Amino acid sequence: MIAMLEKYSYNLESLVQERTMQLLEEKKKTENLLLRMLPKSAAEQLKRGEAVEAEYFDCVTIYFSDIVGFTELSAMSTPIQVVNLLNDLYTCFDSIIGNYDVYKVETIGDAYMVVSGLPIRNTEKHAGQIASMALHLLQEIFNFEIAHRPGEYLKLRIGIHSGPCVAGVVGLKMPRYCLFGDTVNVASRMESSGEAHKIHVSYSCKQILDKLGGYILEERGLISIKGKGQMRTYWLLDRIQSDDSLL
Repeated sequence: MIAMLEKYSYNLESLVQERTMQLLEEKKKTENLLLRMLPKSAAEQLKRGEAVEAEYFDCVTIYFSDIVGFTELSAMSTPIQVVNLLNDLYTCFDSIIGNYDVYKVETIGDAYMVVSGLPIRNTEKHAGQIASMALHLLQEIFNFEIAHRPGEYLKLRIGIHSGPCVAGVVGLKMPRYCLFGDTVNVASRMESSGEAHKIHVSYSCKQILDKLGGYILEERGLISIKGKGQMRTYWLLDRIQSDDSLL
């Protein structure tokens, strides 16, 4: 009888240990998923059961891009082909932006949004980080062949702008780290009013890049921006020095 109880106790301990290991593994997976959805600082606060307060940032740089002619391309492709195309593209982009001090905010369809300067402030390096990243992504897109349309390549349109914004976590189910403020709107306008295979830059971003040095910009001139009126904008053409100092 005692031997049976000892065996039962041993089996029970083994089962508890196994279940505990499984629970810890699932907890780790959940935490990793949370870190993919939110900045580490926000994720840690949520894990502790704390509310994530919205935070104001004096100056950040925001990047928007989309695929020129995406609607027409989608009409000539099956839904599965479109999903596979975007997955391939964003997998490529995600591997590149990991080399820079930036945070990927979201993707909506063919739109890709990235920010630098938050949630961790990096002085004025945010403009250089986004500019260098944008040049890198633009260079890569020339080599990105559409898998289901051999011989055809995507055309990327990019816009970047620097300014203040507020960032915070919105929602309980599928919480999202969102940016708010006019800076977001202007960055989006820089993209939508740009041209294929070009990086459209606002004057405020250009000023910071000039201060950082090492970037070649060309004035586009005064253009009409929806909701903003006339704005003087620029094209980012290249960089003339290594940006190792910006990392």
